[in-house]
Amino acid sequence: MPSEPPSEYRPVSEEKSRALAGETPLRDALRDPVRVVVAGAGVFGRHHLRVLRELEAAGLGAVLVAAIEPDPGRAREAAAQFAIPVYAGVDELLAARLNANAACVAVPTVHHHAVASALLQAGCDLLVEKPLAANLDQAGDLIRKAEEKNRILQPGHLERFNPGVLAVEPHLTRPMFFEAHRLSVFTPRSLDVDVVLDLMIHDLDIVLTFARSPVREVRAVGLPILSPKVDIANVRVEFESGCVANFTASRVSTERVRKLRFFEPRQYVSIDYARRDVLVIRLDDAQPASPSHLLASLPAHARAAIPAPVAAALVSGALDLTKIDPALIAQFASTAGIDPTLIAQFTAQLQTPAGLAPGLSFSRPEITPAEPLRLELLSFLESVRTRRPPKVSAQQGRAALALALEIQSVMAAHAQRAGLGDFFKS
Repeated sequence: MPSEPPSEYRPVSEEKSRALAGETPLRDALRDPVRVVVAGAGVFGRHHLRVLRELEAAGLGAVLVAAIEPDPGRAREAAAQFAIPVYAGVDELLAARLNANAACVAVPTVHHHAVASALLQAGCDLLVEKPLAANLDQAGDLIRKAEEKNRILQPGHLERFNPGVLAVEPHLTRPMFFEAHRLSVFTPRSLDVDVVLDLMIHDLDIVLTFARSPVREVRAVGLPILSPKVDIANVRVEFESGCVANFTASRVSTERVRKLRFFEPRQYVSIDYARRDVLVIRLDDAQPASPSHLLASLPAHARAAIPAPVAAALVSGALDLTKIDPALIAQFASTAGIDPTLIAQFTAQLQTPAGLAPGLSFSRPEITPAEPLRLELLSFLESVRTRRPPKVSAQQGRAALALALEIQSVMAAHAQRAGLGDFFKS
């Protein structure tokens, strides 16, 4: 019998999920907008500044009042671009008495605790970029301070607000196997943390949310490639429920991949975070397989890549998909960004007697296009106004951090056993 999921990862209702994603009416927003500051004007901070200014311009409940940035060059750029005062530190900001009541913390992870603590002490509700803190003691301290001050403390786990994730989450049954891939080309940002805290933690949070079970065992290996910290990692996590998850994260890849695939009873789900696209394959009663099924299951960008006369010929049967050179199919799939195994699977189905598929149906849940950061900030602002708990709780942020730190410990032990010390020489 599956063990009881930890309370911080119990599911919320579909209605509440929509509300927390910022879909509730914002009648009070125009009357009482939230005055927000952004701590950090680096890569992530500038995105927060941009979206907050867009929300302000649209009258959606935010007023961007200032930023904090110790780097003089970045401070000047932010001040000029967003026409706001930019202060070198929290003390200078507070001395200005701007009456800010919320803040987005997007400074390097090592400074999360100090900056967030000062802002909580000043009475600000906080959205803190992931990870919540550099270690569990700091995360716990922030949680205690937020509770003492009755402040909102929302970790910035952005993928929770990915339209693909929001479309899938209300319909989860019992996922038992996950495969997550998050690959990026190398950039000099976020080198204060390794690839687990930089990239993999997004998928750790999503899988913890979906699996809803305590972790039983972790196996992991990681290597530094272009930086002194681990740049590529592979992890296997087993949960008390029997669910298993495999994670691969790399910041030294030649391509950018953001995908999560999982299996649950009679169903396979594939989420492409980057395309904000979802494919669901269900095991149903046998049904006719036809080129029209194939076309309907393709992403919109893939269908658009097929010339209209070719699509019409496929549907009418004038063009036999099973007689097309597989190499051409693979080339098209690669160009259009489609998993070639899906097309190969459909081609095989078309070759079965009477065109009957072996009980598989393909569908793509309806997804409302939206920028995840915009949804995240709308959700945060709604929590600030209504005092409802945020969609991503501070305890959930701590749980994701705890798993990430356990993975780091297991990787370090593996490196020692395998004698990989020469890889870790800076």
